[in-house]
Amino acid sequence: MRATGGGIAGGRGHGLPLRQWMAWLALACTLWLTGCAQPPRIAEPGTASWSGRLSLQVEGQASQSFSSLFDLQGNPDKGELVLTSPLGNTLARLQWEAGRAQLTTGQETRESTSLDELLRQATGTAIPVAAIFEWLGGKQATATGWQADLSGSADGRLVARRHDPAPEATLRIAFSR
Repeated sequence: MRATGGGIAGGRGHGLPLRQWMAWLALACTLWLTGCAQPPRIAEPGTASWSGRLSLQVEGQASQSFSSLFDLQGNPDKGELVLTSPLGNTLARLQWEAGRAQLTTGQETRESTSLDELLRQATGTAIPVAAIFEWLGGKQATATGWQADLSGSADGRLVARRHDPAPEATLRIAFSR
């Protein structure tokens, strides 16, 4: 039996040459990775935007913890927050504007006339949306029961904790603009 000059099929005469096989493998991998990639999010001109990683831990009888990558754009009055897995899959999309908030997760969509109420229902705790935008901008803001540590904001890190009212909660954000 004759070798085929580097064929992958082990010299049986019906395999592709190694160089051609590697080129097809590289093309297939490139197409697969491209299919997994999310298009870059482009913020509207003049709209603040951040991306990074966030985690929320809520203590209590039904303790829960959540962590994901995020893209946030807008302000407390109008904006969008997209949460993604490390592989780029969209876990949730939160959109809001005056009098309307919508949270989409998988096949489920929740709506409310209040962003604060929708977040409370989804997370089990009140989230200080307006304060978070200030904190991301490196400014101290007051939020009932919450204390923010902005000492790492120059490095793109912030930690906010709520001790009262129950349940206790900790929000950690690592971000870039």
